[in-house]
Amino acid sequence: MVNILKFYRTIFLICIMAVVFSLGGCDATSRHKVLTTIFDGVPSQIPPEEVLEEYYANRRQAELDAAAGLVPADGETVGRHVSRHLPYTEKKCKDCHDFSSAVGLIRPPRELCFVCHRDFRDYILEPYVHGPVAVGDCSACHLPHSSENTSLLELDRNKICDKCHHEERLAAAMHDKVMSHGMACVDCHDAHYSQARYFLK
Repeated sequence: MVNILKFYRTIFLICIMAVVFSLGGCDATSRHKVLTTIFDGVPSQIPPEEVLEEYYANRRQAELDAAAGLVPADGETVGRHVSRHLPYTEKKCKDCHDFSSAVGLIRPPRELCFVCHRDFRDYILEPYVHGPVAVGDCSACHLPHSSENTSLLELDRNKICDKCHHEERLAAAMHDKVMSHGMACVDCHDAHYSQARYFLK
């Protein structure tokens, strides 16, 4: 009888140790569920808003650093944020995010910006509407939280159009000349909509 109890105690300890060791390979949520099941007094998890905010900030900064060729020696980011989305600055994550939904947003991605930027619904009726605006794909050019560029642009205003537009310009010589003087596409063209052909202002 003593041997059977010893055997079961050994099996139980092995199972507990297996669970504890397996926690090292689990994600934070799974690890927390297991720990709270086994032990009392386990601290609550960090709120999802904070986790997502930190993840996005780190991921976006890494992308910006890679694009700019910045490799800081101390591992700290060296970028500066020129523009910030107001709800992000005020930490009003729930203005856009719904962490109880599968998408994680209060509206589908292509409708989300129009919740606050209602005036763009009217501009879709203009004769000429930029493709991304027409389908609500604001993220084609803009970042949702913060950017090192003006107007939350993903790239500098002098480079953003080249992200998609590789076609040869109809007036290539004129474009080259004005751009050599420091003008950007948006100085003559409206990036969202226009009543004139070629989105001219």
